[in-house]
Amino acid sequence: MPAKIVLHIGFHKTGTSTVQQLLRTNRALLKPHLAMRLKPQMTDLLHATRGYSTWRDKISLAKVARRFDMLLQELPGMPRRTLVLSAEELSGHMPGRGALADYSAAPELARIYVEWAQRYFPACEVVIYASTRDPENWLRSAYGEHVKSSSMTLDFTDFVARYGLAADLDGVVDDIAAAVPARVFRARLEAAQTQRLGPAQPLLDLCNVPPETMARIMPPPVANPALDQDVLLALLDANRTYTDRDARKAAKHAILAAAQGKDR
Repeated sequence: MPAKIVLHIGFHKTGTSTVQQLLRTNRALLKPHLAMRLKPQMTDLLHATRGYSTWRDKISLAKVARRFDMLLQELPGMPRRTLVLSAEELSGHMPGRGALADYSAAPELARIYVEWAQRYFPACEVVIYASTRDPENWLRSAYGEHVKSSSMTLDFTDFVARYGLAADLDGVVDDIAAAVPARVFRARLEAAQTQRLGPAQPLLDLCNVPPETMARIMPPPVANPALDQDVLLALLDANRTYTDRDARKAAKHAILAAAQGKDR
């Protein structure tokens, strides 16, 4: 049985990629203290969570429960270690995909995780951790990600008009806290960035990683940094210009490759 279970359930664009990169690169150092499950070990579950956030039906939710059950069944023994699950898609898709306008699926998803974890490990503390961000900063970052990774053609003003309510991440955390029989923690990216280990610091603190181990971890580089405005506008223009998916993908790849070349 784990010493503790920490479910880092999101959100997108709050430093989660940086956190997960630090966990991966320091896996050996952290192994005496943490058993971790990241995106590659949760692909089936995350496919189901994305589906539920999109369709919001009982069948999709039951699929989430089954796959989380399977994940727990397959865990090895982890005495005296904290089990940490970290993936922003544990809260579903990032808002901004078509009709998906918010994180309102997150409280129900969190309830499933907590109930099943407590069923398997009734004597173990289960906690939820959510990284958040200033609403304006989150909207700009989410918009940039959609322009880069999807066929988004909205300008930023229209994006905010359609999806602006999704930026109330603290409101979502409040809803999660009201839905689950467990403690819920949060930390804003802007505050976490002032700490030595950046957005990973609050999670590692919550996981009870000893200070002497924390001191051996090098501060992580920023993963998935924001795009320059000129690059973002070029990608947006490509989304609006190329209706063929492959042509659009090739054009955007060329834009990003050129931008990376300038940064070297």
